[in-house]
Amino acid sequence: MSEQTNKKEWFDEWFNTIYYHILYKHRDYEEAASFLDHLIDYFKLAPNAKILDLACGKGRHSIYLNKKGFDVTGVDLSEENIKAASASQNDSLRFAVHDMRDVFSLEQFDYVFNLFTSFGYFDSKEENLNVIDATIKSLKPGGMFLLDFLNPYVVVNNLVHEEDKTIENIHFQIRRTYTEDEYIVKNISVDDHGQHFEFQEKVKAIRRTDFLAYFEKIDLKVIDIFGDYELSDYKAEESQRLIFVLEK
Repeated sequence: MSEQTNKKEWFDEWFNTIYYHILYKHRDYEEAASFLDHLIDYFKLAPNAKILDLACGKGRHSIYLNKKGFDVTGVDLSEENIKAASASQNDSLRFAVHDMRDVFSLEQFDYVFNLFTSFGYFDSKEENLNVIDATIKSLKPGGMFLLDFLNPYVVVNNLVHEEDKTIENIHFQIRRTYTEDEYIVKNISVDDHGQHFEFQEKVKAIRRTDFLAYFEKIDLKVIDIFGDYELSDYKAEESQRLIFVLEK
């Protein structure tokens, strides 16, 4: 079990609500599938390679990778997400509730994928470092870790401060700020047929140099840094993503 504080953190609440999935239902599944295909080719994944999908949500990427012939374990902090994902389990696809700050299973995986900005949620550098350290301990010697993060330079410089959306007759009012302590904060007000709810997302704008410092502390080898889902070279002022390929 995690030794983290019992205080409810923003992601404990928000990721377990139906509103999170309604707000992001527009996410591009074709783009995600294309990205995974690129990763399969890039890593030259062997049949039955063991993959840990870290912060898997409802498991769509795990399910896709499993259909491509790989042995996949998806883990997520949200019990509701794992309940939904578990409907697709089979002998080579399994799901579990797990806090990424803790080691899931020592030296069991050939690859760990942390996809679509499922990192940087925590309040301290130590917790972020714990995530990377725990992740690496789950890899076999020589295993590979792919960390897919937003490019903070582009996101902060192009921040959309206010946005209103109506989806399934539910109104979402979104306000974004960039704080002095370098968090991108999204405050989300939900009006659902007379019921009002308030939620928050908070992601640390971790820079490339900060990541590199994390990796150096854990003695990780940086193999590649990509800037988009086509695996193009990373360019700080232009790239939409900050994607690291790391070797244990």
